[in-house]
Amino acid sequence: MIDLTDNSDTAVKIATLQAKLNKKLGPEFISQRPGPGGGPKLTYAEGWKIINLANDVFGFNGWSSSVVSLSTDFVDYNEESRRYNVGVSAIVRVTLRDGVFHEDVGYGLLENSKSKGAALDKCKKEAVTDGLKRSLRNFGNLLGNCLYDKSYTQEIVKIKVPPVRSGQ
Repeated sequence: MIDLTDNSDTAVKIATLQAKLNKKLGPEFISQRPGPGGGPKLTYAEGWKIINLANDVFGFNGWSSSVVSLSTDFVDYNEESRRYNVGVSAIVRVTLRDGVFHEDVGYGLLENSKSKGAALDKCKKEAVTDGLKRSLRNFGNLLGNCLYDKSYTQEIVKIKVPPVRSGQ
């Protein structure tokens, strides 16, 4: 925990942390997938990569997350196709060791699922992961906020990242 009795030490720790968080994600952290309905590609960072970055920045024991709320927005069953469409919302809080926190909403959606239970499971996980990533991005560029800068994402996706070979 940051010792608030020594103001100069605290200021240095905060400035060092802020300098890390101000950096932008490298191309190795960025993925793309087709947009909804065949629209433009979406640029994003995978949840596990952002969690690893948060551990690197704050320490594995320097932050935590909690689900503030989890709501099933809809479960629709189509009699004709015998499939489920499910939507779930989550509000996730990320708290640092010193008590500073950010909250944000995440969403999970699955259409045409054969199983109601599997759809709910997938949507809950997706909503929580999305909320976690959105909460972490509030801490700075390094944890995903730079992905909202369209000029940055247009350039960074052009950089080819060599594949990681197994055994290294």
